[in-house]
Amino acid sequence: MTEPAPHASTGPLVVHTPDELRRALADAGRVALVPTMGALHEGHRSLMRVARERADTVVVSVFVNPLQFGPNEDFDRYPRTLDTDTAVCAQEGVDVVLAPSVNTMYPAEQTVTVHAGAMGERLEGASRPGFFTGVLTVVSKLLHLVGPDLAVFGRKDAQQLAVVRRMVADLNMPVEIVGAPTLRDPDGLATSSRNVYLSDAERASALFLSRALEAGRAAASEGPGAVRAAARAVLDGAAGATPPVELDYLALVDPATFADAPADHRGEAVLAVAARVGATRLIDNVSVDL
Repeated sequence: MTEPAPHASTGPLVVHTPDELRRALADAGRVALVPTMGALHEGHRSLMRVARERADTVVVSVFVNPLQFGPNEDFDRYPRTLDTDTAVCAQEGVDVVLAPSVNTMYPAEQTVTVHAGAMGERLEGASRPGFFTGVLTVVSKLLHLVGPDLAVFGRKDAQQLAVVRRMVADLNMPVEIVGAPTLRDPDGLATSSRNVYLSDAERASALFLSRALEAGRAAASEGPGAVRAAARAVLDGAAGATPPVELDYLALVDPATFADAPADHRGEAVLAVAARVGATRLIDNVSVDL
C-alpha cells in the first residue's frame, strides 16, 4: 500500500510495554497487526508481506502465550528467539515489534476470558481443551493494545482464523481480519515452527498429511463422502509408515462454523487433519470446493 515507515529502514522499533507501544504508534496511519509466538519462519514472512502491502505501519507481536498450552504440551520447550525474530522482521520492513512479558500481558490471575462457544469445542478444541479460550483471550488483548485497522492470520490455522473472525463479529471489534494463504515447503509440508522438531524420517512420514488432503480435494466432484474416504485411505497407509502417523482427527467442515459438512453440502468446505509424528503434533488443512 505504502512505503514502510522511516524507522523500518534501520530495523523495527522493539517495544515491551503498552506505554512504549502507544508512543511508537503515534501518527502511525493505517496499522496492520501480525500476531505470532515467535520462532518466525517463511510462513510468518508471508503474513508480514500481506500486512506490508495493506498498511502504513506493520506491527508484529512476539509472545509465547501460556494460556493456549495444555499441561502436557510444549510451552517450556517452545523456542524463544527474539533477536533472530527481530532480524526477520527487519528484513520484511516491519515497523514495530511488540514483545511483552507474561507479567505485562497477564498482570494478575486471568479471571475474565473469551470463550469460543461450540465452534471452539470441536477438532482442535476437543483435542486441546481450553486452547481457543487462550487464543481468543490473548488476541483480544493484542487487538485492544495495538488498535489495528487489520490483523493478518494464516489459513493454515483455519479453525483459529474462524473463531477469531467470529469473536470480532460478535464483539463488534473495529478490525478487519485477513486470512493469508498457507505457505508450504517444496515437498508440500505446511510451514510450522514445530517442523524443526522433526527428524528426517519423521518429516518423510509427515508428508502423508498433505498427500491425504490433496487426495481428498481431488475427489471433491464426487461429494463429501468421497472427499473423506480418499483422504482417509492415504492416512490408513500412513499408520504403517516408519515412524507411523498417529491420526488425531480428519474432518470435512463448514468454514464458517466448523460443524461437519453434511452429505448434501455445496460450496466451500475445509478438509482438516491433525496427527502426531514422533513427539510432534502437526495440523494442516485445504479448502475444498464441493
